This record gives sequence, structure tokens and C-alpha cells, in this order.
Amino acid sequence: MYAFTYERPATQADALKLVQGGGQPLAGGQTLLGSMKLRLAAPEQLVDLGAIKELSGIRREAGDIVIGAMTRHADVAESAEVQAAIPALARLAGGIGDKQVRAMGTLGGSVVNNDPAADYPAALLALGATVHTTGRKIKADDFFLGLFSTALEPGELVTAISFPVPKRAAYVKFPQPASLFALIGVFVAQFDDAVRVAVTGAGNGVFRHPAMEAALGQNFSPDALAGVTTDEALASSDLHGSSAYRAHLVGMMAQRAVAQALS
Repeated sequence: MYAFTYERPATQADALKLVQGGGQPLAGGQTLLGSMKLRLAAPEQLVDLGAIKELSGIRREAGDIVIGAMTRHADVAESAEVQAAIPALARLAGGIGDKQVRAMGTLGGSVVNNDPAADYPAALLALGATVHTTGRKIKADDFFLGLFSTALEPGELVTAISFPVPKRAAYVKFPQPASLFALIGVFVAQFDDAVRVAVTGAGNGVFRHPAMEAALGQNFSPDALAGVTTDEALASSDLHGSSAYRAHLVGMMAQRAVAQALS
């Protein structure tokens, strides 16, 4: 590690001033602290958001489930409100990492980090969520820009995320055994007027699958996806799996997600 200053503001306003002054927001620290140890990140000031009560919590608002950015994964997984309205989201949160990660990691931290194999981005994209920041509201379709990149501007903080409640939904992933990140994860959500399918783990970032959405819009069943393929160009190859393997897994995970949503 190296020298840096540490601030722990008690209000969102104080945190925003520090961040706009160049401070690095610290949510759960599951990625940032490891990156600092490896010298991949070198902030001069850390702004710990953990003491800001207004950034945590889960509530129902105008038909949506609204979750504060600093809400821990474990709290999302155990929330009776989330379990009743969007059980797929609760199950997703309960499958992130291990108990230690779920006890510290936050919804906002995961979304802003936008790891290409993270689980939450698939939920936001498939559910058509809205990211609330200190200055605006950003649709999930416009928020994720690729590998570790989002539409968030410097000095801007995510405060909450609102999730529309679907008719039915499910998330299924093929986890990488060591990290439990998604080698491939597919989130399927059916609404009254549309079906949305989001894929994580395949390549440089989360993306929607229009062909699957069209097929499921006509017939919401696993069989509807039997002839739908995924372009290998959308998937990456590494020591965990080839692009062809990942593309194949997309179809398998999608069919399982639809079956789970119908069960």
C-alpha cells in the first residue's frame, strides 16, 4: 500500500464535496482495495460512504423497488420486500461471491465498477432499471458502456437504483469456481409488453440479446430458444473458456432461466 488520506463523511452532501474535490469513493471495497494492493489504483484520498445512512435501504416507490447504493448484497438477498416483488433479484444477490463478500459488497459499488462478469449489471439491464445519481437519472440501457466503463461523470455519485417489478424473472449463471463470478450469466425478465434478456460474463461487458427477446416475446418457454444462437464475436476467450464455449453457455443458461421463471 502507499500513503493516502481517509475521510468518512456522515452526509451525502459532505461526501459529494470530497468526491468533487478529487476524492475516490469507497463503497464495499471489494475491488478497489484489492486494486490498491496490486498498485492498479492509487487514489490520494478515499471517501468512505459507509456512514451515510441515506444511501442505504430498500423501499417500494411508485410500483418500483428502490435500493440504496450502499445497500449490502446480503441485505438485498435477505430483504422480504425484494423476495416478494423480484425474487430473482434476491436470489442473484445471494449468489454473489461468498458470505464475506456479500456482507461488505454493495449494489452501487458493483454497478459502478461494471466488471464484465458481475451479476448485478445483468439484473439492471434485464429489468430496465434506472440509476439515480446526485445529479440525474440514467436508464440502465444508457449506463453500461463496456469494460469497467459507465456513463457516470467525475464527481457524480450513485445514490440509488430503482427496479420495475416484472411479471416473472429469473437469473441463472455458470459460475467460475474460484471467484463465483459468472463465466456466463443470463437474466430473463418478462413484462406485460416486452421480454428483456441480459447476458454477463461473455465479453467486454453486459449486453442485451435481441434475438432471444424476440423469440421469447412470441413464446415464453425454453423451447423458444432452441434455435437461437449467440455470435461468438460477442464472447471472449481465456483460460476459463473459449468464445465458442461461452456462446454455447449463453443459450443453455437462458433456457434454464426461462424454465426457472416459469416454475
